[in-house]
Amino acid sequence: MKSFVRELLMTLLLALVIFFLLQTTVQTYVVVGQSMEPNLHNDDLLVINKIVYRLHEPDRGDVIVLYPPDQPRDEPPYIKRVIALPGDTVEVKNSAVYVNGNKLIESYIKEPPSYTLALQQVPENEYFVLGDNRNISSDSRNGWTVPRKDIIGKAWLSVWPPDTWGVVANNYTMQQMAALMYGWSPLYH
Repeated sequence: MKSFVRELLMTLLLALVIFFLLQTTVQTYVVVGQSMEPNLHNDDLLVINKIVYRLHEPDRGDVIVLYPPDQPRDEPPYIKRVIALPGDTVEVKNSAVYVNGNKLIESYIKEPPSYTLALQQVPENEYFVLGDNRNISSDSRNGWTVPRKDIIGKAWLSVWPPDTWGVVANNYTMQQMAALMYGWSPLYH
């Protein structure tokens, strides 16, 4: 009887440890709206990696879940793509986004931006984010950037609906690897 109770207690303890470990490292997120089309759609269920940014800072191209500025924390968070890092300059003109004076190649967007944005510098410890559906997204073009502390995590897996199951495309990763291998930068025109 003692061994049964001990095994039961150990199993419960292990289950609690696993539960709390998962709570601090991953989270599910339901996409609200159309701002990330054509890559993510309304009601898609994602798994968010909450620990990755304890290991390194967000990169350009990362799809992140964030608390938007001037919105209560009990409202749904936003999901956007990191376009520019702290200290970068960003501008939108001629239907294209420019970071540090270089035109981005953005094969992942729904359509080119139909708006302009004057040249600006991203403040320290903040990130410039845009939705992939450039023309309908509420994002940094509206005059705000994302403080580092307001980033919840990186979109990692799409798990629902079943036909979208897989790793969320954080597009710069493959391009950065190609740049390292071949010594060129496919991110810019």
